[in-house]
Amino acid sequence: MSDSSLPPESLPACLTVEEAATLLRVNRKTFYEAVRLGRVPGIIRVGRVIRISREALLAWIQGNGGPALGE
Repeated sequence: MSDSSLPPESLPACLTVEEAATLLRVNRKTFYEAVRLGRVPGIIRVGRVIRISREALLAWIQGNGGPALGE
């Protein structure tokens, strides 16, 4: 995602790992590790391609009181 100033609602319904990591302001590798550990909701796998549901990610951000991704 090239413009991080876009409001989350203007993002596509399915985000790339890069877009989701930018939205959460974490490193792409940190995000991949969180996906691998099953800590991120809304993961959609199509073959080897990973997409993340924007709605699930935004709901998780607002209700997440658990540990940070890197912990």
